Amino acid sequence: MSSGATELAWFKSTYSGTQGDDCVEVAIAEQTVHIRDSKDVTRPAFAVSRERWGQFVRYASER
Repeated sequence: MSSGATELAWFKSTYSGTQGDDCVEVAIAEQTVHIRDSKDVTRPAFAVSRERWGQFVRYASER
């Protein structure tokens, strides 16, 4: 995770529950998409290119 990742605007899916369900948070930057565990935001996040994120979302939406 880059040092600026803590300053990103993180959000959860609108499908996320409010009861501590397993979920991830996402923050979109100019060149990358950052992903982290919403239950433990102190753990390191990871980042992928916006292109790879788009491929993942398309794949997941087909399932």
